Amino acid sequence: MAQIWDPLRKKMVALTPEERVRQWFIAVLHEEAGVPFPMMASEVSLSFGQMLEKKPYRADIVVWDRTLHPAIVVECKRPDIPLTQAVADQAFRYNQVLESPYIIITNGKSTYIAHRRAGQTEFLSALPKYEEICQP
Repeated sequence: MAQIWDPLRKKMVALTPEERVRQWFIAVLHEEAGVPFPMMASEVSLSFGQMLEKKPYRADIVVWDRTLHPAIVVECKRPDIPLTQAVADQAFRYNQVLESPYIIITNGKSTYIAHRRAGQTEFLSALPKYEEICQP
């Protein structure tokens, strides 16, 4: 199977359709939003109390702000997987642990960006710049 370099895990990984989307979005975050590579991680393990024992949960991409608080959680799907309510629910469930203000879901064809603030969720039409997400 073909492989691709993951700059966050610093190793070659299998180039699955989902991995292709994850690596594309890592590049988008870095090149378009200006997120430094050291402020991102891929395949971040999450603990939901006792649920971790039954099934390990991993956020595809997490971006940290300058205080090392999670700022963005990204859920990536293969291009042939539609971005349904179930996919959004998965990302929002991960965010119950991370408490990030930005939640993104993408399949490489469609991308949805949600910004949570003061108990409200607003959907954005563009990815915010890293400087913007780091401001209080």
